[in-house]
Amino acid sequence: MTPERYKRLRDTLIRRQPDLTVLAESVKKSHNIAALVRTCDAVGVHQLHVVSPGGEFQRHHMVAAGTQKWVPTRPHESTTEAISDLKRSGYRIVAAHLSEQATDYRQVDYTLPTALVLGSELTGVSSTSAQLADEHVIVPMRGMVDSLNVSVANAIILYEAARQREAAGLYETSRLPKDVFARTLFEWCYPDIARRCRVRGRPYPLLDENGFFSSNPLA
Repeated sequence: MTPERYKRLRDTLIRRQPDLTVLAESVKKSHNIAALVRTCDAVGVHQLHVVSPGGEFQRHHMVAAGTQKWVPTRPHESTTEAISDLKRSGYRIVAAHLSEQATDYRQVDYTLPTALVLGSELTGVSSTSAQLADEHVIVPMRGMVDSLNVSVANAIILYEAARQREAAGLYETSRLPKDVFARTLFEWCYPDIARRCRVRGRPYPLLDENGFFSSNPLA
């Protein structure tokens, strides 16, 4: 760990948004899974929620190979369970879904706690998601096709959310709880030592301004 690497990791974590997330519902194609995770990281999503009955999302190499270190995924047994959990946590549920009540995605206030629901490649969000969502949004289409690829729609909507949040100053200081920030930063900086600390039941050591710790936590 170098001071430069530590600073980059710390600055990235400062920009993480604890109240902006995505619920991916039955997304199966590898290139879409990879793009979803990369976009979530790019805009500062702290955790990605997943409903994947067949397990395709969890088995994808982008997740299995360690991308979850930057954007951990939280699996749910069902859409109902996932949305209920998100609502209990204070999220407003915004589904990317074409319906009579759908509004332009730019008309939503994403500075509020928001969970964006994205459906499968073939059928979109499920009827359950559509019914449980607080709002439906669409990306206006000006051609012959009715909708965008799920990963493209995710990127467009999340970057609008990021634009609004940047204007509101939500990226300027860390909004994660202090204990979550400290734990996550140590796990980003020293993943192997963090794993061994957890196995042995040892607390993580404090890091100084350069990302170093003064004593061996495994000694």
